[in-house]
Amino acid sequence: MTEQEQGSKGIFLSIDWMTIMLYVILIVWGWFSVCGACYDFNNPDLFSWETNSGKQIVWGGTSLVLAAVLMLIEKRFYDTAAYVIYGAMMLLLAVTIVIAPDTKGSRSWLPLGSSVKIQPAEFAKFAVALALGKLMDQYGFSIRKTKDIGIAIGMIFLPMLLIIAQKETGSALVYFAFFLMLYREGMTGSLLFTGFACVVYFVVGMKFSEDYIIDMPVSIGEFTVLLLAMIFTIGMVWVYCKNLRAVKLMAYTCFGGTLLAMLFSIYAIPFNVCYVMLGLCILMICYLIVLALYNRLIRYAMITLFAIMSTSFFYITDTLFEHLDDHQRIRIEVLLGMKDDPRGAGYNVNQAKIAIGSGGLFGKGFLNGTQTKLRYVPEQHTDFIFCTVGEEEGFIGSAGVLIVYLLFIWRLIALAERQTDTMGRVYGYCVLCIFLFHLFINVGMVLGLTPVIGIPLPFFSYGGSSLWGFTLLLFIFLRMDAERNLKRQ
Repeated sequence: MTEQEQGSKGIFLSIDWMTIMLYVILIVWGWFSVCGACYDFNNPDLFSWETNSGKQIVWGGTSLVLAAVLMLIEKRFYDTAAYVIYGAMMLLLAVTIVIAPDTKGSRSWLPLGSSVKIQPAEFAKFAVALALGKLMDQYGFSIRKTKDIGIAIGMIFLPMLLIIAQKETGSALVYFAFFLMLYREGMTGSLLFTGFACVVYFVVGMKFSEDYIIDMPVSIGEFTVLLLAMIFTIGMVWVYCKNLRAVKLMAYTCFGGTLLAMLFSIYAIPFNVCYVMLGLCILMICYLIVLALYNRLIRYAMITLFAIMSTSFFYITDTLFEHLDDHQRIRIEVLLGMKDDPRGAGYNVNQAKIAIGSGGLFGKGFLNGTQTKLRYVPEQHTDFIFCTVGEEEGFIGSAGVLIVYLLFIWRLIALAERQTDTMGRVYGYCVLCIFLFHLFINVGMVLGLTPVIGIPLPFFSYGGSSLWGFTLLLFIFLRMDAERNLKRQ
């Protein structure tokens, strides 16, 4: 037996077949769901190329062929070509902005012939994951170094900006999942906390922007955001700098000044207390700058940046929010409960909830869903495919799908944790975070728990680009894991 044959046999024995089994189960289950969502009584042939179910068979079959090819490519190829692949994908994303035709308001789909289109944004995910793995595997790289973490974040934001330029905001938001990998690799939790704070500022500020404190001309949203900015900033000084004197001084000044301003507004002359709070925040920022210069500690500088961001974030996002497209703004307002629009922006989610609820415990049966057959749910074969599962298979089927996904995610965690080199581990966690983000957002979107941003459910939603993109992500990682086993042997 030749060395190449021995290597092929070793790869075959080293493949994680449990993950592949879950992959096949999800693809097959997803095909049945696409059939349920797209079945047409006038064209009942589920295997015809004229139907979405027939096309999905082709996408599934070609995905299996792609998976087999990927298992034959050695890991050293990805290690060598990671940056080249990344650069090529960024170039393709940039070109797509210019040459892609307008499709439902976005320029993200490249036509291949008359009936096939691909979305480069789906393939850029594996390229970013490979580039991050290559970068973080280099000698001397440290996620604690400002330069190194800056390069890593730049690699993530570049495709996001290009995809946003294609007017595909939902696909761009998926790339935030890579920050979970950075946190796993040792990125300071302050960056994640900053992201959490931004979400809190936006939700609270927008939701209560038109509500006012009783007997005071003060917006509850603006007041709460500025108060939280003070609390978070003072808390960070205590946690990261342990400077009790500075904490007391800032707390007495900010909270005491706010309280005095409120009392004056209530009992003397009513005015907008937020002006005073904004001034106190600026005073706090100036004090932090002095501390940073005097102590020469990067921590004070980072907290100063956080305070500046916190103080200005609400006003910046309020301006940007007004410049969003009408449908995007209304979707956010409906999600936050600012508007009730059951026939407009909230229509998709309401119909999806009705479809899932009508399925009951055991569902209506394969091809028997009334909501899906009558096309009440828009995009029910792509973004809202999970509502078809709920209607036809009921709670039992929906729970079964989530259990299979849970096993799949658990397996990816186990594979990522057992990698012996940084590139394999980083790439594995990138794959895990992408799948987790898609699953959480898509299912939450159908249930009305997360914004409707239009991202597919892995292996379930109709479409060749998403299925091939997920297959690329997964099987490159499985090949890396198989080589890890070979090295051990």
